[in-house]
Amino acid sequence: MDIGQTLPIYSIIPFVGMLLSIAIIPLINSKFWDKYQFAIAIAWSIIFLVPFTYAYGFNESVEQLAETLLLDYVPFIVLLFGLFVVSGGIHIGGTIAGSTKNNVILLAIGTILASWVGTTGAAMLLIRPVLRANLWRSHRKHIIIFFIFLVANMGGCLTPLGDPPLFLGFLRGVPFFWTLQNIWPLLILNSVVLLVMFAFIDRHYMKKEDLDALELEEKTTEKRTPFKIIGYHNFVFVVIIVLAVVLNGVIPQMPMFQDASGQVIGIEFLGQHLGINYFVQIVLILLAALLSMLTTKRDIRESNKFEWGPIAEVAKLFLGIFITMIPALALLRCNGANLGIDNPAKFFWASGTLSGFLDNSPTYVVFLTTAGALGYSGPDAIVTTVGTVAPQILLAISAGSVFMGALTYIGNAPNFMVKSMAESAKIKMPSFFGYMAWSICCLIPVFILDTVIFFL
Repeated sequence: MDIGQTLPIYSIIPFVGMLLSIAIIPLINSKFWDKYQFAIAIAWSIIFLVPFTYAYGFNESVEQLAETLLLDYVPFIVLLFGLFVVSGGIHIGGTIAGSTKNNVILLAIGTILASWVGTTGAAMLLIRPVLRANLWRSHRKHIIIFFIFLVANMGGCLTPLGDPPLFLGFLRGVPFFWTLQNIWPLLILNSVVLLVMFAFIDRHYMKKEDLDALELEEKTTEKRTPFKIIGYHNFVFVVIIVLAVVLNGVIPQMPMFQDASGQVIGIEFLGQHLGINYFVQIVLILLAALLSMLTTKRDIRESNKFEWGPIAEVAKLFLGIFITMIPALALLRCNGANLGIDNPAKFFWASGTLSGFLDNSPTYVVFLTTAGALGYSGPDAIVTTVGTVAPQILLAISAGSVFMGALTYIGNAPNFMVKSMAESAKIKMPSFFGYMAWSICCLIPVFILDTVIFFL
């Protein structure tokens, strides 16, 4: 029996507590938060696990914890770690001054790149040059916020390589290039609107800057170095990481790696089946990270101001998030089909809103399964392993899951890491709710526009 059938709604209190801790404690006492954030994450995890174990038994508790940690958290943090290390060995330098025009160009490049190396890969590759380009400015947080909107989220919508939800769709039968062929009008519309919005906001803040500092920055930069990429051999390791992710999905579909029952060859551990694809992905990513560390000169990482703090903070906080959101996802899996969601607009907002606060990958799968249960039978139906899905509904689920991950810091993996790296660069980023004020004001009107044009 699915535990979602018997879990009470108040079982999500530790998850809500975890989110509120991230949102409120740094505002009250930032030093306390920096020192005890891991202890707080563990405390909320225990507050969930103890009564859950009492109600459902030790074995069920271990199974749920193992499923979350082994199948979700470990691949998640290993992928982030690999991209963080490898991108930290690539230094993009040269005559980049933080003008409005240059910032728009950098954001546009990152948005395009994200669908091919992943939102995490693009974010980790470009956040450092963006931070360096705008080092001279006193008003910078809006640049990072729009970077999160575009590079860390929306840019990943074109291919299954861009964002994990789309990759899960690919594994369930959605053609690899389906999103590229269908979602590009939304990406163009949203990117243009947001880049224009950013340009106006940036021009507003530019008027508050010391423009003599910008002129000096441009002159000294031009005299100093031309545009160049150092440590470019790390792009090979980026390709290895992308290949590892692809193999994780392809290997289970290859007969040579399947046993007599059709299941991918692997081992059983703590009630979880870990296929050979699981180990291939993790080993290749860690190997790429190790080779990057061994083959990249130290001065390149020093030029990038590379440090372990951002990835450590993400690892600690998301451990608590992944554990405490077990009941929320279980309730959603069990009750998703009973939510009365039956048209593209509802799928867009339901999958998107929940993706802003939960892991967007399982959220995508829940609503894809819900859509498959509707039994669409038109000639243009998309045939998946969870049923036939109407194209507009699949488009809505895909766009909602990817786009609305930008609504909060925890909506998508790179969001929090970008925030952490910006704060390491002495940028005072908005609080959890402060960021949401920006996302609601800037993104919700765009999503309403998407709804009116594409989903009504």
